[in-house]
Amino acid sequence: MNIEELREYALSLAGAEECMPFGDEVLVFKVNGKMFMSTGIYRSPLQFNVKCDPDKAIELREQYESVLPGYHMNKKHWNTIIIDGKLSKKQLKQMIDGSYLLVAKKR
Repeated sequence: MNIEELREYALSLAGAEECMPFGDEVLVFKVNGKMFMSTGIYRSPLQFNVKCDPDKAIELREQYESVLPGYHMNKKHWNTIIIDGKLSKKQLKQMIDGSYLLVAKKR
């Protein structure tokens, strides 16, 4: 998955919008005005931050070396996912979906 695919997928989710509140190198994706994903445009390898249930966040970190505590985020609730080919597109999308659903249900 590259930055264009990541962006396209995030924006395909109902009510999702993007902005750049942290400067022109970080894309932030929101639903209901709250962030569910962020990514550095020029990071190599590409990586993104997603919100996660705290217990699930730990489980994913233990299971996959490409899942780390959220970079510059609350590490209890956020994971950084490195797109290095070790996780499938399906797994990446599931992590984005999980974050989106956690944020979307909090109105």
